[in-house]
Amino acid sequence: MSGLRGTSRRSPGRALLLLLLGALLTTSAGVAACRSKPAADFGAPAATASPVAPAPAPSTAGPVPIQHGRPAATAPDSPTRLAIPALKLTAAVDAVGIDEQTGDFAVPPSVDRVGWYKFGPGTSAAAGSIVIAGHVDSAEEGEGAFFRLGSLEAGDQVELTSTGGISRTFQVVARQRYRKTAIPLQKYFARDGDVRLTLITCGGPFDQRTRHYRDNVVVTATPMS
Repeated sequence: MSGLRGTSRRSPGRALLLLLLGALLTTSAGVAACRSKPAADFGAPAATASPVAPAPAPSTAGPVPIQHGRPAATAPDSPTRLAIPALKLTAAVDAVGIDEQTGDFAVPPSVDRVGWYKFGPGTSAAAGSIVIAGHVDSAEEGEGAFFRLGSLEAGDQVELTSTGGISRTFQVVARQRYRKTAIPLQKYFARDGDVRLTLITCGGPFDQRTRHYRDNVVVTATPMS
């Protein structure tokens, strides 16, 4: 994976998704999956009043900067486990940000783990987007935790559990697919607006030249209570 650099305040840029979600694929089963007809979009992400910060415009000179800042949530509010019964999935959640030594986005090293964007809302948030992203697969490890994320349907449940013992259940309300160059990051990384859980992975056609998927699959879920 390529590097992702930081500057003055943290704000998600388009390179975040290119880096975090651009898993490699070589197995024939995976090729068939990514070439199959994608599931239709449904629903819409929850409305937001304003983004964390304006998303940078796409750059042709290199990775888009991710900006530095402080986590919005306290440690006990950090999600540590994600469960999706419809996918028979239980995955460990790592708090992810920028590697201070390299300046790169600190992606969980194993594809069976997912990453919570620690500069956004935590498990018990009353507003904003709780963002969790994960790999769809990799050449070395096979299917990732979010390999079947794009098959979730309206009404499917997602449960987050935090280090503080907080458990919160969400219900899927939307599934959408975007070109990585066109995903509306302001909607998905905001700290205000209706509280929602945002799950992101990659999808669509796999580019053998760049070794990345073309698109991002985004699932939005809202609290059940």
